[in-house]
Amino acid sequence: MIAGVARDLRAEAERANERRVLVLAGDRDRALDAAYDVVEALGVGDEAVSLVSTREGFRFEELRPRSADELLGRTREAVVLDCHERFVPNALGRAVGAVDGGGLLILLTPALDEWPGIRDRFDDSLAVPPYGIDDVTGRFRERLVGTLRTHPGIAVVALGDEAGDDLLQRDGLTGEQTDERDEPGESVDPPSAPPGATFPAAAYGACLTADQTRALRAFEALADPGSAVVVESDRGRGKSSAAGLAAGALALGGRDALVTAPAFRNAAEVFARARELIRGETDGDAAEAGDDSDGDDERDLRTPAGGRVRFLPPAAAAEVADEADAVIVDEAAALPVRLLEGFLDAPGVAFCTTVHGYEGAGRGFAVRFRERLLDSRFSVRDVRLDEPIRYARNDPVEAWASRALLLDARPAVEDAVADADASVDEATYRALDPADLLADEILLGEAFGLLVAAHYRTEPNDLARLLDAPNLVARALVADGRVVAVALLAREGGLDAETRRGMYEGERVRGNMVPDVLTSQLRDEAAAAPRGLRTVRIATHHALRDAGFGSRLLDEVHAEFGDEMDYFSVGYGATPRLLRFWRRAGYRTVHLSTSRNDASGEYSAIMFRPETEAGRALLDRHAVAFRDRERDGLSDAHRDVDPDVVRGALRACSAPVPVDLTETEWRSVVGASVGPGMYDTAPGAFRDLALAALIEGNAGLDDREERLLVRKVLQGRPWEEVADELDFVSTSACMRALGDAFVPVVERYGTEFARKERERFISE
Repeated sequence: MIAGVARDLRAEAERANERRVLVLAGDRDRALDAAYDVVEALGVGDEAVSLVSTREGFRFEELRPRSADELLGRTREAVVLDCHERFVPNALGRAVGAVDGGGLLILLTPALDEWPGIRDRFDDSLAVPPYGIDDVTGRFRERLVGTLRTHPGIAVVALGDEAGDDLLQRDGLTGEQTDERDEPGESVDPPSAPPGATFPAAAYGACLTADQTRALRAFEALADPGSAVVVESDRGRGKSSAAGLAAGALALGGRDALVTAPAFRNAAEVFARARELIRGETDGDAAEAGDDSDGDDERDLRTPAGGRVRFLPPAAAAEVADEADAVIVDEAAALPVRLLEGFLDAPGVAFCTTVHGYEGAGRGFAVRFRERLLDSRFSVRDVRLDEPIRYARNDPVEAWASRALLLDARPAVEDAVADADASVDEATYRALDPADLLADEILLGEAFGLLVAAHYRTEPNDLARLLDAPNLVARALVADGRVVAVALLAREGGLDAETRRGMYEGERVRGNMVPDVLTSQLRDEAAAAPRGLRTVRIATHHALRDAGFGSRLLDEVHAEFGDEMDYFSVGYGATPRLLRFWRRAGYRTVHLSTSRNDASGEYSAIMFRPETEAGRALLDRHAVAFRDRERDGLSDAHRDVDPDVVRGALRACSAPVPVDLTETEWRSVVGASVGPGMYDTAPGAFRDLALAALIEGNAGLDDREERLLVRKVLQGRPWEEVADELDFVSTSACMRALGDAFVPVVERYGTEFARKERERFISE
């Protein structure tokens, strides 16, 4: 029976060039056997099938749930997703995106009535101490099951103990006919080379939609240095194909086109289209040459004109970006912001990114990197692809995945917010209880949409955490029924002595991010005893930015939870703006990471706002430790931190700074500021004074003077480099400016001896 259901689904999917979902619900072993039968009944070759499972030993391509990102940028005729033992929402998003038009997504699930109540290894990851697995709810799966039972294009088979006991609950057939649907790539006018095009006509002839033609024309700009192209689309719109045609055309013109992506298999479509174009235009007279002499390296395509299309992993590509004629970055949203910045050294660069879908949920590109690109030397061209290629426009599986995983979640529309009574004082503060979110799709979509739009990394897994994780709570400001600001908060700490000892001795404890850093990295075994509430995410609708909503929301959170918590905390990729925001909210710096965050490209700051004596004691000892670390660490691990980030982090440090210089040191400092002395004679004394001036902020220095203290005194950068960065006309002018900067510092912190020494030179 199951084989017949699958054949009917596949036949309709092929006729409409859409996709279908087949759910095999019940015993895991029975489901795996049935999945084998389905693949055989459909006549799909093993090479076109991927199976995502914690089990091993299958003849198909096998991927573990946590490695399902290897499906990004690929197409498969069938993907089998085993939802038993470890059901990872991210893996579902990746699996859906890999299924081609006419293909099937086969889900192996527990019985649907039972599935929300079953806890698995993914749920175990949500049970962060002190919570246990029984505290995790099944709301995400409850919602998912509801979509499986109601959405078009999804067949559900309840598996019995034996094949004859199977029950077809939904056949998944939509009844749509081919002539009622849009075929992929259907356009009124077949794409052709536009007037003045410089790429070969064959490249335009290979385009399947007018959208692809527009994208290819934009890629022509890469032949000229100083051009950048941004191509955005949902999954299945042909952006990788267009990028491949562009890369091939550039190579045919004798240029070096460097392609990168999270992994080579993500760029396979780029190389397939580039190879087809090159071979077609050269009658096959093109080499594929790498380091080996047989010339059979699919990652390096060469043309008789001396051009090439080559692949390098992202980190390696960023290092040599300036050596290529053009760089094409596919699935850019899946790469860290810091890595994306390296590609700005290329003469020309293109970024291809998925807007919705799993890749688009990594928001580093849209939220942070895009602003940096627009501020760069490049002339930026934007192209949006909307018309599907791999499946028809009305594909029901795309709509189902978007709904089930909220891949297209957006904040409330701007007009609705603008029309709302959205003054900050009149907005209503409310809890976003998971049960309420489950019952109200609009509320859930607006709240989650704000988190997606305002942060660089929000994944389908985060939707599950929002609905099921026992340590998380969400709060919002609502104006006229519209969510205008939202905060996602995590309860941390309050851990018993045994757990704290394990953390201190190197055991991994899930969740509890701030206590874990303070305990395992900063060596404070007692740090996980106080109870804290960490702001995981906070977002305000873009139409209401800088109107006080974020501050009001934090004030409400502090008022609600202040009696329960010893402290509030936050950890984030530090920028000057965010450091100012959190300092004004009463938070103080206790740590700055020694390496950049992979996702944000920034150094991560941890800040505290104490509420009880236990919280104040925790802050006091870690503020002092932070102060002492930075005195020397700024010339070591933090030597390349942006000076404005250093200024913000130090200004938010609550530790007092004792200034206790010897008379000899005061002579050097005073001499360098108002006399003939030199900075190099007492660098330690200058560091102590600089640290005090930056932390206390009461020496009357301007921004450039403070940056000078950071770059030269605390970070120990060469005079020439500091003078160039801070726009001094010469190194000698920079040296004089440093002496001038210490004049008010001496006035603020100088001893009686220092003042007399100063008067000696002034009087002269």
